[in-house]
Formats: sequence, C-alpha cells, structure tokens
Amino acid sequence: MQQAQYQLIIVGGGPAGLTAGLYAARGRLKTLLVEKGATGGQVLVTDWVDNYPGFADGISGFDLIDKMTAHADRFGLEKKFATIKSLNLIGDLKTITLDNGEILTAKTIILCTGAKPRKLEIPGESEFSGRGVSYCATCDGPFYRNQEIAVVGGGNTAIQDALHLTKFAARVTVIHRRSELRATKILQEKAFCNPKIDFLWNTQIKEIKGDKNGVEELLLVHHGGDESILKVTGIFVLIGIAANNAILPLEQLRIDAAGFVITDEEMATNIPGVYAAGDIRSKRSRQIINAAGEGAVAELSAEHFLGNQAPDQPLNCSE
Repeated sequence: MQQAQYQLIIVGGGPAGLTAGLYAARGRLKTLLVEKGATGGQVLVTDWVDNYPGFADGISGFDLIDKMTAHADRFGLEKKFATIKSLNLIGDLKTITLDNGEILTAKTIILCTGAKPRKLEIPGESEFSGRGVSYCATCDGPFYRNQEIAVVGGGNTAIQDALHLTKFAARVTVIHRRSELRATKILQEKAFCNPKIDFLWNTQIKEIKGDKNGVEELLLVHHGGDESILKVTGIFVLIGIAANNAILPLEQLRIDAAGFVITDEEMATNIPGVYAAGDIRSKRSRQIINAAGEGAVAELSAEHFLGNQAPDQPLNCSE
C-alpha cells in the first residue's frame, strides 16, 4: 500500500482550491491538490462570467478556470485526480485514503469541496443549463435586460434575488409550489409592492422548453392538475443549495444545520490544522471571487500553522 506525506493537502479543485494551491506552491510548501474530476467545480459549467475583476469583457467559466489552473501549474502545484474514500482529520497527521487504497497524510488540510444548487430534476433543466436556466441571480441577472423571466422558490434567497432581478428584467414571475412565501415579512412586502414582480401560487414546473438559442417557455402544473404555458427567456432556480460534504467526516467537524463547515475569519475549523474555503463554508455569499479570496486566506493560515510547528529535521546551514 502506497503512502505519501505532505505539509498541506487541498481537497477540491475549484476557485478556492486552485487559489490555495497557487499560494502554497509559490510558498514552496510540499502540497498536493486532490480532485475527483476536472478542476473548476461549478465554474467549469458556467457559460459566462461577467463579474470577475480583470476581465472587462467577461470570460467563459471554462477559460477562467483554465487560466487559474495554468497559474497554479506555473509554480509547480502537484495535483492528483482521484476519488477520496475517507478522511481522518484528528491528530497531528491528517489521513486521506483514496479509493485505490493509497494513503496520503498531511500536517494541514484545506477543505474546498464546494456546494451544488438544488435542482428541479425536470425535463429541459440540464439541457438548458447556462442557456436560460440559472442558479445565480447575481452572476447572470445582467444577461436578461428587458426580458421576461421566472424565479422558482419562496424563501429568502428566491425573493431577494427576484427583487435584484427587477433591476434588469422587464418582468419577473415568482413560481411557488405553496400558497404563501417562506421569506421574511419585510422581503415579502417589498416583493408584493414591486410592480415588476408577479406571483404564481400552488404551481410547479413540469418542463422547460426552448430551441438552440435557449429557453422559450415553461410548462406549468397548477394545484388541481391544470396545465398552462409561461413564455420566458430565463428561469432562475433558487430552491436552496446542498453542501458537497459526502466525503467529509462530519462527526469530527463543526457544521451548521445544512451541513456546511463552520470556520472563523481565518478559515480555521474546530480542528487544529484543518481549514475550509469556498462554497463548503457556512456563509451567506457564494461567489467565485470570495471563494478565491478564502482559498488564499486558508493557505496563509495553514502556512502560519506550519511555521509554528517544530521542523521535521534540524536546519543545517553548512550544506
């Protein structure tokens, strides 16, 4: 059975993990980034990123991740594409076991496993993802200027984002499967008073339809079984997010009610030497830019932690 030891292992290769890896490689730490698929996370399937600083004309999600990866590679970041079977974060040496039996150990770990939006799981959703189906109003709202769009959901995020989308869209239709919203009353009042927002109660979406250019209409099912068509060019699915925490030892970590990892402002978890960054963190805003920033903070915290540890071997300046 193979075993390898590192100073730092980064779990996950999205913007947070790649930034942490860039900082660690540049800081000459013996570092490994472990990713089960391609680097990039959710950004990799994002059609267009229009709000990342430095790209005034916007950039595709694929190209942005390609540039981030190339930047980390320039400093020699070691990466391993493999599936993690288990993690043990307790003790001076953290242990990661891969599904092929290989064991990795490190003095510090940065968890960057990310999150994923909850989906409707209906026909047309995956086909039109990035071409009319969105899960982020902040990211994609400006693409729908003077268009008619829909928002699915009734919680705080859905209503906050519906209000945000009125800055761009001609009309926003909120589709909710219940007869009343779950959002806080002040948000409800703002939404009800906004002339650009309409509501469809006790309604669910059966199918998303369109053509090669994108979404054109939604097939709706109302309480009682009646169906109707809503013409829109975009639909924002805002029914919550889920933490990518299946591989994490949740019994060891402090997590919130939704399963996201709780950290302090330095990205430190409740376990010494273990940090978390990006969408897996318990927080309010999930954007590419704050994921990258958190990755940098987590690496600097890990570097500080390692600097306070006794060296593996005494320094010999005569060599």
